[in-house]
Amino acid sequence: MNSIGWRGIRYLHKLNAANVPSELIENGQNRVIEASLTLIRERAKLKGELIRAMGGAVASASLLGVPLGHNSSFLQGPAFAPPRIREAIWCGSTNSTTEEGKELNDPRILTDVGDVPIQEIRDCGVDDDRLMNTVSESVKLVMEQDPLRPIVLGGDHSISFPVVRAVSEKLGGPLDILHLDAHPDIYHSFEGNKYSHASSFARIMEGGYARRLLQVGIRSITSEGREQGKKFGVEQYEMRSFSRDRQILENLKLGEGVKGVYISVDVDCLDPAFAPGVSHIEPGGLSFRDVLNILHNLQGDVVAADVVEFNPQRDTVDGMTAMVAAKLVRELTAKISK
Repeated sequence: MNSIGWRGIRYLHKLNAANVPSELIENGQNRVIEASLTLIRERAKLKGELIRAMGGAVASASLLGVPLGHNSSFLQGPAFAPPRIREAIWCGSTNSTTEEGKELNDPRILTDVGDVPIQEIRDCGVDDDRLMNTVSESVKLVMEQDPLRPIVLGGDHSISFPVVRAVSEKLGGPLDILHLDAHPDIYHSFEGNKYSHASSFARIMEGGYARRLLQVGIRSITSEGREQGKKFGVEQYEMRSFSRDRQILENLKLGEGVKGVYISVDVDCLDPAFAPGVSHIEPGGLSFRDVLNILHNLQGDVVAADVVEFNPQRDTVDGMTAMVAAKLVRELTAKISK
């Protein structure tokens, strides 16, 4: 847990020790959460109105940052990723056009509704149950504003659970999920934490939020990971057989008969030669072009996505991994916007 999180908990313990009424504390926490949701709501409303005033769009990607890192089992640097990714998206070293020719400067293609203020909420002593609910509600507020579809910037991979839950509940049914990662993140409760970044997809599958879960890039998996995969019917594609599976993975067709496709990209799906700025360095991963080929060729209606586990504290001096994460966001934007 980071210092801000501990400070919030210590502060709460001090209040409890001083016999401050629990109702007073809870009311204060509720006000902070509501203020946070109000900011997301009004920003999303403004962006939706802007797009509609410009003639509208069928679907438009909208960035939502969730700077949460305390559910990481090793390093918590992903909490600092959203501003670094945004900075790299608009870096002057490249242009604002995706590989498929979509112009990111057009608000009908990409907007930004800001961040869920995770640390400020935790500093009030809010526990993870309520925090995850706040993330879910924030995602739903973005989706309420037609034609916005969220691309969520993590943060560690624990955020995928509340985001997928929100998307599934808002659309009224399960999704097909494409999950790119070095790890399956499907432990029942890693180190006793049900919200661990290593357990997010167990929560997703338990909740019935996914019909199909395809995990690609896997190269660090335990017996529990394989057993959990079998239990939930997960399609796990390990890197040791990638050359054999490439034809399948570069021609995926998902989302038929469900509410759409969700894409979750853990930056460590990439070989560390392409993305060194991650908490868990696992050699033998995907190349960046491997990932783009999978994304570009995917057939399906992508309704939301996340990019997680970029750790700026381990990045190169010139921000190489920030640029990689930004490019992933740009190409996901092209996949969503239409």
